[in-house]
Parts: sequence; structure tokens; C-alpha cells
Amino acid sequence: MKYKILIVDDEKLLIKGMKYTLEQDNYEIDEAYDGETAVLMATNNNYDIIILDLMLPKKDGFEVCKEIREFSNIPIIMLTAKGEDVSKIMGLEYGADDYMTKPFNVLELKARIKAILRRVKTDEKEINEITICDFTINTLGRKIKYKNKNINLTGKEFDLFVYLATNENTVFSREELFKKIWDYENYGDLRTVDVHIRRLREKIEKDSSRPSYIITKWGVGYYFKKD
Repeated sequence: MKYKILIVDDEKLLIKGMKYTLEQDNYEIDEAYDGETAVLMATNNNYDIIILDLMLPKKDGFEVCKEIREFSNIPIIMLTAKGEDVSKIMGLEYGADDYMTKPFNVLELKARIKAILRRVKTDEKEINEITICDFTINTLGRKIKYKNKNINLTGKEFDLFVYLATNENTVFSREELFKKIWDYENYGDLRTVDVHIRRLREKIEKDSSRPSYIITKWGVGYYFKKD
């Protein structure tokens, strides 16, 4: 299967280099050089991943990410400038699954793409539905329902929820969750886990400030509570 990736950046030389390298691994690459074009292309095409720069003409990466999340849960890797910690966290808040800091090693980018695709693409020979508490998880469609109501999760939110829910009452540290869900050798910024936990709570809890399902074990980590 040939995976299709949209690269969004106004640096044409950077796109050219990424495109050449990724095409060597048999990825099909489309290009967009501004935010408006990126949203239009994401609307009209089925991409497996979007690599999205933060600083773009017409619409910045935050706006693009927010608009795409209104109609798609496609995995988004956001590119930020070195040292922009606030931008990294904001990118996750707007719905990005991951981020990389420029300049980056293209081999690391390829590793992250492969990690995302490994998790997103399930075995389509078997439909697997799991019921946990009042949640129904469809691992083929990568969808979750709460009392028959659809919950719109991004790729990483889905992976994180399923991992916690299928290991109920087991406490995982932020390091363990980062390594398991993001599948990297290096832990990187563990705030990524905290942001995704917060977003998950906002979507699945009646009161995210007093969660009933995803619980914090202070000083240790997080767990899914199943009575």
C-alpha cells in the first residue's frame, strides 16, 4: 500500500528535500505552500498524514490544524521553530498529534511517520469491538462511543484512551505512556502526554476538573478507573 502525505511549508527547498527522501520509501507526496491551500487540499484528498509548518502565509498552522479537525482526524505532525515551547503546546491543544522542532533530522521524521502509520492502520481482516464501562471502542474504524454517542478523537487521543482503558486500574508514568503511544526511543517533551490527557478528559468526562475515568495518581502517573 502506498501512503499519501501532505507537506505544508512555505520553504520550498525544505519541502523539496523532504519529498525526495520520503519518496525513496515509496510515499506519495503532495505539497502546499500556504494555509488556505493546505485546508483545501485536506478537504478534497484522503491523506494518511499531514506534516504542517506553524508559520505559513494566509493561515498559520494553528488555524489550519483547527479547521482540519472540524472534518478529519488525520494525524498531523506540526513543525515549530527551535525554542518555541509555547507553540508546541498550543499546536497539541489545537489538535496536532505530534510536533518536531526545526531543524530536524529527516531520519527522525521518517521514524515518527512509520510509528504513526503502525498505530493508525489496523488489521482490516477483522472488526474488533471492545466495550469498557459505557464506552464502545471500534478498533477497525478507530472510533469511540460513549452511551451510543460518538466521541471525536484525534489519532493519538484514540491510542492513549485505548491503552489506558484496556489496562484499567493500572497506573502508567508519563514516561511509559510517551514511549508506548508515541513509540520513540527518546522521551522528548513529556508535557505532550499531559496535553493529550487534558484534551481526552475534556471530551469524555462530564466534568474534566473532576474526572471519573482518567485519574491522576499524584507523583506517579495516570490510570483508567474501572469500578
